[in-house]
Amino acid sequence: MNAPLVELRDISIAFGGIKAVDHVTVDLRPGEVVGLLGHNGAGKSTLIKCLSGAYQADAGQILIDGDLVEIRNPRDARAFNIETIYQTLALADNLDAASNLFLGRELVTPMGFVDDAKMEAETRKIMARLNPNFRKFKDPVKALSGGQRQSVAIARAVYFNARILIMDEPTAALGPQETNMVAELIQELKAQGLGIFLIEHDIHNVMKLCDRASVMKNGQLVGTVNVADVTDEDILGMIILGKMPDRAR
Repeated sequence: MNAPLVELRDISIAFGGIKAVDHVTVDLRPGEVVGLLGHNGAGKSTLIKCLSGAYQADAGQILIDGDLVEIRNPRDARAFNIETIYQTLALADNLDAASNLFLGRELVTPMGFVDDAKMEAETRKIMARLNPNFRKFKDPVKALSGGQRQSVAIARAVYFNARILIMDEPTAALGPQETNMVAELIQELKAQGLGIFLIEHDIHNVMKLCDRASVMKNGQLVGTVNVADVTDEDILGMIILGKMPDRAR
């Protein structure tokens, strides 16, 4: 397989003496989706926030393309082409797709004015690649469906050259059709060589979307399995019992 895009090695972080993440190691390769699973409080979101720059680990190393790096804040993460799509999506409801895509990074004319026409043209270009059925370029994003809003958030990450994408339950609260649309987007991103960490509660989505699954319990890594080698019952057992399935040992 390809060398890892990113490695989180022996990561630990504690809050008030409680170890939220305790010596956890996971990695991610180009064109791969790795699911991060576990009960609420298992430590998966805390672990991934060390990669996104929201937290700094107390111990451990982060490697990008095999090089040791330091990620102190979200700006550092972006400099390493790491983008995060949180469940809330962080979209401005009253603005259209293009304004959201370039929010805080607006394109300007030589005179220094916001270049709305160019931003819309660029948004149409990236959407044609990711979601050709997207048509609501002039509507505020509050008028869009859940799947269309996800498209805007994903397009924003991809436009700014994300190579490592963190997605926090991207299909939560979506219907079957919208879930399928997001699944198609993820497959397209994989084909383009992005690596995706997928924080997920739905084991069916993990079985459908992920190449590997890393399960955490009480801040520790239960283990990482190839999804093709296990059943959903195996993964459920890892989450509940905190043990690797016999077939994966």
